[in-house]
Amino acid sequence: MGDKPIWEQIGSSFIQHYYQLFDNDRSQLGAIYIDASCLTWEGQQFQGKAAIVEKLSSLPFQKIQHNITAQDHQPTPDSCIISMVVGQLKADEDPIMGFHQMFLLKNINDAWVCTNDMFRLALHNFG
Repeated sequence: MGDKPIWEQIGSSFIQHYYQLFDNDRSQLGAIYIDASCLTWEGQQFQGKAAIVEKLSSLPFQKIQHNITAQDHQPTPDSCIISMVVGQLKADEDPIMGFHQMFLLKNINDAWVCTNDMFRLALHNFG
């Protein structure tokens, strides 16, 4: 990992940490958001750490497992990191579904936090 650019190292570490928390104890995700953070979850908007954690904690499944297929990270001109994740998830006994998620990470007081988070299942209606 030492030969990767620093933004890729930070982004990859964040992604690993995020999905470990999500899969094991969603209520702990508040540690990565701030009060100014925004979440768009399947088109629904949530702003602020409390609203985001409430939404993620209330999702209607007991267990979930994410498998990351690919992740890309870029530095932004204002010293943030944008990360895009593509993967699959399995919730309870539901079929495996694809998903896409984007994070904007910002360093505040020597800690990387998520200021923006967008999530979509990779579902297509061909009907």
